[in-house]
Amino acid sequence: MREFIYFSQKARTSGNFGDDVMKAGRMDIVFNVVIASFFLSHKLRENVKLHLIFNGPPNPPMHLELISNPDMPISKKDVGGLIKRMLYKYKEGRKNEVYPGCFIEKKSFSKVIDELENEGKKIFVLDMKGKFIRDLENKDFEHGVFVLGDHEGLPRKEMKKFKDTVSIGKKVYFASHTLVIMHHEMDVRGL
Repeated sequence: MREFIYFSQKARTSGNFGDDVMKAGRMDIVFNVVIASFFLSHKLRENVKLHLIFNGPPNPPMHLELISNPDMPISKKDVGGLIKRMLYKYKEGRKNEVYPGCFIEKKSFSKVIDELENEGKKIFVLDMKGKFIRDLENKDFEHGVFVLGDHEGLPRKEMKKFKDTVSIGKKVYFASHTLVIMHHEMDVRGL
């Protein structure tokens, strides 16, 4: 399964973010990340897990976990509605499955990373100074979790603990474009 983490410093942590998604902590970027993670032309990818970590007001942090499956209630036009409903359905003190494969809980970026490492996952942060993506081995993709941040980046205090960084090139791409490039690399490798 391909696994990604997207961290947003200001994405809203309640479902009442209204229609101006840019002013709601750049939820527009979140929606594009979801679309890039799960969709091909006329098809939903079958082997993807996406962790969204929202650190904005009013109730941070929130961890939304989306796992592709045939019953996943998502369409390109309804990504915003799905995220809103997930945030509204948060239940304090537990991980709540809002829809098949769609979970929400209160959990920090650091805690999500720690849990994934305890599961034996190798964490790779997307960074221009990292190892070039084409130099990774197939096993890195198969056991890796790839982390990217919003336009403000990842929390500085967390960055110190990451040893493995990977780069898709020397240009800065949108987060959603980065995910498409990552998928393409794995598609070409047949993973």
